[in-house]
Amino acid sequence: MNHDTVAVVLDLSANGIGIIRSLGRRGIPLYAFDTERKYKIGKTRYANCGICPDPKTGESDLLALLIQLSESLPKKPVLFAGSDEFVYFISKHRHELSNYYHFLLPEHDLIEAVLDKRLTAKLAEKHQIPSPKTFIVNNEAELDQLIHNMSFPCILKPVFGHEFRKKLSKKAIIMENADQLRKEFPFYQQFGELLLQELIPGQEERIYQVGTLFDDNLQLIGLFMGQKLNQFPAYFGAGALVKSVRNEEVIEKGVSFLKALGFKGISVAEFKRDPRDGQLKFIEINARTWLWHSLSGRCGVDLSYLYYLLLTKQNPEPKLTQTEGIKWIYLVRHYLSSREKRKREKLTWYQWLRSLKGKKEYALFAWDDPLPFFRSAFSHLINSWKNSRQIKKMETKLTQEDD
Repeated sequence: MNHDTVAVVLDLSANGIGIIRSLGRRGIPLYAFDTERKYKIGKTRYANCGICPDPKTGESDLLALLIQLSESLPKKPVLFAGSDEFVYFISKHRHELSNYYHFLLPEHDLIEAVLDKRLTAKLAEKHQIPSPKTFIVNNEAELDQLIHNMSFPCILKPVFGHEFRKKLSKKAIIMENADQLRKEFPFYQQFGELLLQELIPGQEERIYQVGTLFDDNLQLIGLFMGQKLNQFPAYFGAGALVKSVRNEEVIEKGVSFLKALGFKGISVAEFKRDPRDGQLKFIEINARTWLWHSLSGRCGVDLSYLYYLLLTKQNPEPKLTQTEGIKWIYLVRHYLSSREKRKREKLTWYQWLRSLKGKKEYALFAWDDPLPFFRSAFSHLINSWKNSRQIKKMETKLTQEDD
């Protein structure tokens, strides 16, 4: 295979590092960019790393940076995005960027739909895909009207999850009863638009993700799936401990849904099996590589590399089968999530250590590129401490208001 085309990765989180290591270890030349804070944590020896403007507040500057980089190279590079913000930026500027980069994305309205949870729910409804009941809440007056139709516990979720998580490290908040919801809604509302969603019961083991790579003609080039075992933040978050598995029902539902929607390029669909009726319920879609996608390479289906070969017109052979039973571990997140669960469940540290057994792929730890692991671990521990202080302040404030 020819590896002389440069790849440019926008993202230096663990997701982006997974892309970079997959390509860099094959000798593919790489540039990687992210905003200053994430750059400092994730810069890696496998890429020429740099700081870039924020894709939301510095669009024109980021566009100029990417055009200038492409013009300095002998031929059009392949462009990867590892976060929702960068996916949206590329999609929004796709017509201009396509003159300088190779990339493959679904239509822009689909990108917008999967970033806005209100529109995502409508997609599932339109295609008759079972999913949790979802209610839009714009203000406290609407909350009072909806609260009588809700069953508890339920979930309070941000409409735009990637924006919400920048301000508060939470993907969803469990509301045990109507009183808690009324009390805490104003606090969470300050961080962004919110919706209420039915809680699908059951542990993380009931959650599956199906990743696909479709070419421009919607032919399936890559297929990979896994089962979540732990999440960060605890209970509602991204994978912290994941195992590669293959389930034909999940694959059929995920692949058919993504193909029907027209999800060209790399994407992933998440489902949770509802113990009440045994049905798989659709949760969300990401129009990009996802956090634990690097496990695909360990299991014989390297989606990042397949994408590179596809975009450089090297006609990769489809990879639709995988090795099962290998774990992916984001060590610091698995630790922090398990520590939180010990407060609510009978989880012992012996059980946690046993979860590390078996064949595994680490999110960041690597002997040939160790610094991203140590910088990330330190950052997570500091942020965990700050977040716990923020939550305590919120609880204190709410208690004082009750008094």
